[in-house]
Amino acid sequence: MARGSRNPKSRTSAAGNGGQVRIISGKYRGRKLPVADLQGLRPTTDRVRETLFNWLQGDTLNARVLDCFAGSGALGLEALSRHAASVTLCELDKGAANQLQRNLTTLGADNATVICGDSIKRLSTTATEAYDLVFIDPPFHKGLAQPVIDQLEQHGWLNDHALIYLETETALASLAIPANWKPLKEKQAGQVCYRLYQRQEA
Repeated sequence: MARGSRNPKSRTSAAGNGGQVRIISGKYRGRKLPVADLQGLRPTTDRVRETLFNWLQGDTLNARVLDCFAGSGALGLEALSRHAASVTLCELDKGAANQLQRNLTTLGADNATVICGDSIKRLSTTATEAYDLVFIDPPFHKGLAQPVIDQLEQHGWLNDHALIYLETETALASLAIPANWKPLKEKQAGQVCYRLYQRQEA
């Protein structure tokens, strides 16, 4: 999903992906969009996405969303389909970023922005906008989750009650989660661990 950091998402492709991502629900329900042909890139599976957006319920409605490691755009585009107010898709790889922009054009979506660049570098600066919902799904085995977590909190990128989705490899050693991030949900699917937090006012 999201990418925007230093390396393309190094994960094996999901069986049956076929170079497309399918939007599960919302105004773009059933739409299949092409995915950039990059080694190791795969969207979050439909099963995991369905679970995540069931957790979120109506929390995407009018939300300002940040997809930190956008990749295929599976998470950010799903939030957009479910009536987010705006979605910022950060992606390091130029080819993937260009494909995301083409997909937005195909959808006729004018409330989403693709930023081609390094999420870690961007988030290390003072926030230009605070978000209601953030997706953190970095390439596995690259040590990218912790710096993003730290910078989101330290540099003011999160609204007081923001929701944060974190997807990592199950083998990852424990992360230092900010004390004011309340754990709401956690699940494991194969080699993937995914969690939802809500930020509390410090």
